[in-house]
Amino acid sequence: MLPGDGIGPEVTAAGHRVLKEIAQRFDHSFKFEVHKIGGAAIESSGDPLPEETIASCERCNAVLLGAVGGPQWSDPNATVRPEQGLLRLRALLGVYANLRPVKFIAELADASPIKTELLWGIDLVVVRELTGGIYFGEKTRKGDWASDLCIYSTEEIERIVRVAGRLAENRRGKLCSVDKANVLETSRLWREVTDRVVDEEFPSLELEVLLVDAAAMHLLTRPNEFDVIVTENMFGDILTDEASVLAGSLGMLPSASIGDGSVGLYEPIHGSAPDLAGRGTANPCGMIASAAMLLRHSLNLEEEAALIEAAIESAIATGDRTPDLARKGETPVSTDDMTDRIISFLE
Repeated sequence: MLPGDGIGPEVTAAGHRVLKEIAQRFDHSFKFEVHKIGGAAIESSGDPLPEETIASCERCNAVLLGAVGGPQWSDPNATVRPEQGLLRLRALLGVYANLRPVKFIAELADASPIKTELLWGIDLVVVRELTGGIYFGEKTRKGDWASDLCIYSTEEIERIVRVAGRLAENRRGKLCSVDKANVLETSRLWREVTDRVVDEEFPSLELEVLLVDAAAMHLLTRPNEFDVIVTENMFGDILTDEASVLAGSLGMLPSASIGDGSVGLYEPIHGSAPDLAGRGTANPCGMIASAAMLLRHSLNLEEEAALIEAAIESAIATGDRTPDLARKGETPVSTDDMTDRIISFLE
């Protein structure tokens, strides 16, 4: 467990409570270790990913992460930044596929700015390539110009498309690949490789190809038509934040980062929200849903994972809402109260 910065420790505590409850109810034995990452680690050791954190992550079955970053470490010219710890951790664990599910809960229709008739039936997963592209490319700054190198190899594209293809085969059989092939050479390679892999290995899938700007529009105009979306690192980062409005709040969405190894990295997609830190008002649902994904993907505990997800929906259905979801005139519940309510529905 890596609580990190901002609201990270608060939501991580909520995920910890739910996992302990699951262990008790299903007679499992989970061992937890807590270590620092991000700004908290910089403050204590000067390193956003200390050696003791690395050692713990390498010997564990899964990593549950809160969030990293904050205004005190926001100088873009700083040589050491919290986000460096997260990028290094992803590379260390070899987790190249980031799964971000988005599912509509009817009771949250009024929390989304999107027309209700467009929200019904939304159940999609964005598969984002996580360890390549412009985020990991060489960065150069000389005088009054700067550059960020975007690189993708055929192998990197093949493996992420295979993850998305297998996922789509077990869902509704629809795969949408998002690129910018009309401008970028990396996207032209992405499209060629995707077409080939789907044609050779997943011929039963219905493949749709969209440019990223068109995809951004279609996510808001026909979101319930998407099943699995696969895309590169930066596009996936942006599109999944956009997709959060479909679920009512960024605080609702979980993620799982997986690779060819057995260790996965699980975290809500929201940031550290430093303005909310210490107030007890953060939405724990994204973290608790991330814990469910941990049980499913790293520990193969499908029944337990589904139970947590159902408990989240039940708590929402009965009217429990943190401030990010509360309707006008409605009294919101705290982070702890929301967690209590979800735990009560684990019966």
